[in-house]
Amino acid sequence: MYDIEALLPHRNSMKLVDEVVEIDEQRCVVAATVTPAWPLFRDGGVDSIILIELAAQTAGVHFGWEEMRKGHASAGKVGWLVGVKKAELYRDMIPEKTRITVSIEDRKSDDSYAEIVGTAVVGSETVAEIMLQVFRPENL
Repeated sequence: MYDIEALLPHRNSMKLVDEVVEIDEQRCVVAATVTPAWPLFRDGGVDSIILIELAAQTAGVHFGWEEMRKGHASAGKVGWLVGVKKAELYRDMIPEKTRITVSIEDRKSDDSYAEIVGTAVVGSETVAEIMLQVFRPENL
């Protein structure tokens, strides 16, 4: 079991990740369940654009985990700047209480830059495919 708050700087309604399902050097899989507390929630669901943030938080969990493994005190405390290179969203809304599984893979990475490919799934349906560019300042 992983402590999400030790891996991510997000708190309160901005912390979307509920559970780390799987994590290793190249991949991270998380789960999250839509609640009315989420940003962009309205009319019984959340706008699917939130899946971009969920993919970014999945990447943040992965980077926080890597930082913890290296013994860095900054793990889970420093955010990354994220650019959206591509986002294919296949639903307009995601209903309340829907469990979303997001997986990310690190395509290329160095100490300050990474390109991340993410997939969001509800049940067996792919609801988003996202490519992020992630930058982290060198001085943590």
